[in-house]
Amino acid sequence: MAKSQAPAGGKGPRKPADSKGPVKGPQKAQGSKSDSDEEDPLAEIKNLNKEEIGSDAIPLSELKKAKYEKQIPGEFDFEAFGSKGFGEGYSKDKRSEMEKLYSGTVTTVNTGEVVSGVVVGINDRDVILNIGFKSDGLVPLAEFKDMTNLKIGDVVDLFIEEREDAMGQLVLSRRKAKLVKGWEYVQKALDKDEVIEGFVKRRTKGGLIVDVFGIEAFLPGSQIDVKPIRDFDIYVNKNIEVKVVKINYTNDNVVVSHKVLIEKDLEQQKAAILTNLEKGQVLEGVIKNMTNFGVFIDLGGVDGLLHITDISWGRINHPEEVLKLDQTVKVVVLDFDEDKKRISLGMKQLTAHPWDSLPADIQVGSKVKGKIVNVADYGAFLELQPGVEGLIHVSEMSWSQHLRNPQDFMKVADEVEAVVLTLDRDERKMSLGIKQLTEDPWTRQDVLSKYAVGTKHKGIVRNLTNFGLFIELEEGIDGLVHVSDLSWTKKIKHPSEFVKVGETMEVQVLELDAANRRLALSHKHLEENPWDTFETVFTIGSVHKATIINKNDKGAVLELPYGIEGFVAAKNLAKEDNGKAEVGESLDFKVSEFSKDDRRIVLSHKAMWSAEEEKPAAAAANKGGAGKKAPSKGSTIQSINQQSEKSTLGDLDALAALRDKMSGGESKSE
Repeated sequence: MAKSQAPAGGKGPRKPADSKGPVKGPQKAQGSKSDSDEEDPLAEIKNLNKEEIGSDAIPLSELKKAKYEKQIPGEFDFEAFGSKGFGEGYSKDKRSEMEKLYSGTVTTVNTGEVVSGVVVGINDRDVILNIGFKSDGLVPLAEFKDMTNLKIGDVVDLFIEEREDAMGQLVLSRRKAKLVKGWEYVQKALDKDEVIEGFVKRRTKGGLIVDVFGIEAFLPGSQIDVKPIRDFDIYVNKNIEVKVVKINYTNDNVVVSHKVLIEKDLEQQKAAILTNLEKGQVLEGVIKNMTNFGVFIDLGGVDGLLHITDISWGRINHPEEVLKLDQTVKVVVLDFDEDKKRISLGMKQLTAHPWDSLPADIQVGSKVKGKIVNVADYGAFLELQPGVEGLIHVSEMSWSQHLRNPQDFMKVADEVEAVVLTLDRDERKMSLGIKQLTEDPWTRQDVLSKYAVGTKHKGIVRNLTNFGLFIELEEGIDGLVHVSDLSWTKKIKHPSEFVKVGETMEVQVLELDAANRRLALSHKHLEENPWDTFETVFTIGSVHKATIINKNDKGAVLELPYGIEGFVAAKNLAKEDNGKAEVGESLDFKVSEFSKDDRRIVLSHKAMWSAEEEKPAAAAANKGGAGKKAPSKGSTIQSINQQSEKSTLGDLDALAALRDKMSGGESKSE
């Protein structure tokens, strides 16, 4: 059992004023009593024998039994026992008085409680504390680091870990007492919405760790201030006022906020600002956030947007080129939406517009210099001075007629000289041109002679269309080659079948219109028209070896000698063995029709083995050919067959020729 120590106050139990002996139990008649007698109220009774107490006294064994069964010495009736005539017992009143004295000096404590203790001693390792218990407790001095001026007599909170350890010592903890009290204070602060003060110990991911009442609480970065905080380190090792917003006892987690302390004041400021806000009002604010489209400015509780186009009269790509975060700036209210609480701000409006200071000597036709600030698909913007820009359209960059990308001519930051084409000071608009710095090639005196009809030139293919292609003969001089003027022998549906963009092609001038800047060119006219020769080669009835290169339901396209093409109707492809002619197969064909003007040759393979086919084919050819004799009227059955064939083959071929002729005419008109 632990050695008894003085209770709170450093004093032991007081004796009654009229008593000289100890307060516990009756006094001994003779001699002094031992320490064990003082602890046991029945010790004196145990030492008495029957002679001393009389024959009718209660046996000692029964007294011991009563003590150990009841285990409450106070329940023993000393007054009744004393009436038996042995010893000197306490009266009932004296016993009550002694119980009051004892209960006033010794405190009953329970494990896990937080009690107050008084510092009664301090050494190099421990602090001795009196909590009013039967013994004092020791707490390591390290737990009092926060109390630099600790001294005897100070009152502190202590946590009862054990009433008695293995050594009989009272075990106390100030650290645990601080935690228990801290959780009580934190809960109280949450319940009553109190403002408490904490100490920022360190920064962590997403916020700060704040010590409140000895508990580490989390302060999120979004709850530090109403504006975004970029550097959390400025709060470390500083005191900060916060409110408890959430407690999670499961994870021992406490969340606090500093933002809520200032939001209420900001709401009042915001209401005052919005009430007095009006267009044209000049305010001062702090830049709190930057984006690629503008900046948000804190006007003292309410935010406004300063768009990038309203920052400067000059063109900027990002606000950070002229502004920086946390900078204090003056702005003017451009617009205000009371319902949505949106405020549009401007900064450039506080200075005069650069167009107002544009020199008067800048007029249409003047040459100006500037820097390219933007390049678009349709042109480029030239900045003469900050806030004064002119558009150089892509058509004004070169005398060339074909379309080009403006980036082929210039890029951002290039220093460029241009000519003023139009100028409107009221609308603050200006159009510029670069090609005007050089002579228009169509106005040169040598154009008519240089590009006379029949002259031959070389140029670069710049553009392809469905009806032809454009060739640049020189800078600013373009000409059109129609698709029908690409080849004498091949029927070309699209110029891409014949040439590619960027290739060099030789052409001959067919037509020149300098007034309208038009030049008609031809590639096939570089050679003589071979159809004059073909007329003598592909005569009606002549036989030629040809290869089938294309086939459809109506017939097939043939490749004839000299690279020209012919056509055979589907029924005239029939073989003698009733087989089918396929693409890539070479067969003998007989010419049944030839037209130099339409560049058309119609052939037949069936006429090679069918006599009936030969005469109708010839008749159809004679009808279509100029200056040919018609068959005699006195023909026999062959004449009848000829007339019958005429209504089929001849008419169909004539219609096909007419269709191709009309198609060719439409192409040329295009």
